[in-house]
Amino acid sequence: MKKILITGGAGFIGASLANALSEKFPDWLIVCVDNLLFGDLRRLKKVENIKFINCDVNDFNSISSVFYTYSFDYVFHFAAVVGVKQTLENPMLVFKDIEGIKNVVHLSYYTNVKRLFFSSSSEVYGEPFKIPQDEESTPLNSRLPYAVVKVFGETYIRHFSRQHNLSWTIFRLFNIYGELQRPDFVISKFIKQALKNEPITIYGDGKQTRTFLYINDLIDIIIFTIENDIFINEIVNVGSDNEITILELANIIKNLSNSKSQIVFLPPLKEGDMKRRCPDISKLRMFYKKTFIPIEEGIKRILDNPEFILK
Repeated sequence: MKKILITGGAGFIGASLANALSEKFPDWLIVCVDNLLFGDLRRLKKVENIKFINCDVNDFNSISSVFYTYSFDYVFHFAAVVGVKQTLENPMLVFKDIEGIKNVVHLSYYTNVKRLFFSSSSEVYGEPFKIPQDEESTPLNSRLPYAVVKVFGETYIRHFSRQHNLSWTIFRLFNIYGELQRPDFVISKFIKQALKNEPITIYGDGKQTRTFLYINDLIDIIIFTIENDIFINEIVNVGSDNEITILELANIIKNLSNSKSQIVFLPPLKEGDMKRRCPDISKLRMFYKKTFIPIEEGIKRILDNPEFILK
């Protein structure tokens, strides 16, 4: 039996991973820790092999007791304060996550974890110098608190492992979406507004581009990485490379939901709304060949099960 720790386990990605692992590997124990600041227990399936512990990874005494109790095989450090608006309004809260990163890295090493997986973000790239953005030559130039903490996490893990025998994988995630996402993220927000026939609000002119990866594709990639023992001690971009504008996204959601909403343009955000973002996923595609779920299909799946974002 393998024992897995997921920090941020009641969050969107953490809970989605926990649910998938519990179903695919019923003999594994999945321990989810979360301080429930942004997490929601309704995301987690109530099954025998998922155990939830209310715990703040930034508190060493609290998280160390979890590590030493279970002796995990794999650790997924997904706990973080997320969301552009949320992180800009609470920068000091974001910087507390540095302690959590250090705690998880040290405890993973001292409890002989086989591999540490860290969720970084496309935010580390900042305003792009080149498109697509690749792992090796694209500058990490964002000054946003959330991005700075993610860069710290990447750097800390890489340099710690050079002095100690700790295996790791860093996923740089590009705009993951799905049914269990908070309603303040762009796709969830647009869907919620569309279903209520409220104005669909866009910051700026809507010409900024993004790529979007459906949550099931991300989870499949993570499980594929574990099963095939790939990306060891590597950083890998994980996302779609199909760019669309935010205005196009709003119109797709409006049309698929048969909404009467009007699209309304708000003043641009002062920080954090980059003009373009698109990953170079050639490293990922060297191993993972499956076709991603088209954005229209992913949005339809959310529209079939919108209960969480409408809460």
